[in-house]
Amino acid sequence: MSETSETIRNITRNKKAYHDYFVDEEYEAGMVLLGTEVKSLRDGKISLTDAYARFDNNELYLVNAHISPYDHGTHANHEPDRPRKLLMHRRELNRLQNKVNIAGHTLIPLQLYFKGSHVKCKIGLCRGKKLFDKRETIRKREHAREIARNHARNWRK
Repeated sequence: MSETSETIRNITRNKKAYHDYFVDEEYEAGMVLLGTEVKSLRDGKISLTDAYARFDNNELYLVNAHISPYDHGTHANHEPDRPRKLLMHRRELNRLQNKVNIAGHTLIPLQLYFKGSHVKCKIGLCRGKKLFDKRETIRKREHAREIARNHARNWRK
């Protein structure tokens, strides 16, 4: 391995985001975290189900991401639902802010992972799905499973 390659260890994925939204683009952002938050993330104690990202004073924040308090923490443990700042280059932030201002787009966290020793958040620029879109996605998935089952049955014979 080369010196620049960093190991990536998955913490969590937001499966609900892929069900409820069309993901148009994906971005990687760093996160500003406290020590006890990182320790809780190493234990996998995070929920991204209702989380989203929003701009506040030209800075990007992750909102409603619940990181459980660290079990062995002291009185200085972190607040579980506090907004966490996301770190991106200014040019990327400006471009993203312009795209979010277009009606129907929102920023949803798709995945949290360790890249080396840093916690990264994959953010998706998303459009909401309508009910018929969700049904169509389910129908396509069921159809693909049925084809795979038939292929496996025919292959065994």
